[in-house]
Amino acid sequence: MSSKILACDFEVFGVVQGVFFRKYTQKQANSLGIRGWCMNTHGGTVKGQLEGEEKPFNEMKHWLQTKGSPSSRIEKAVFNVPKELSSYSFKDFSIRR
Repeated sequence: MSSKILACDFEVFGVVQGVFFRKYTQKQANSLGIRGWCMNTHGGTVKGQLEGEEKPFNEMKHWLQTKGSPSSRIEKAVFNVPKELSSYSFKDFSIRR
């Protein structure tokens, strides 16, 4: 039996545009086996969705809250309450434009 798949929306505030934040987010998600997407917003934030098994899902959330790309400065990261999925909705982690 595989572990449960969790999903949530997120938004990261701070200096997260023009600092390769989305590229590093995609790289980190792929290394953890996380699926979903991220995109820049008009408000200067990065938002997206995460899907993954509990342990890598929580690692990805922690990365978004504390690390980000080398040049980024994260003020805060907001996540909605995770919901459990019976199967993945995404094939991989993509950058939306």
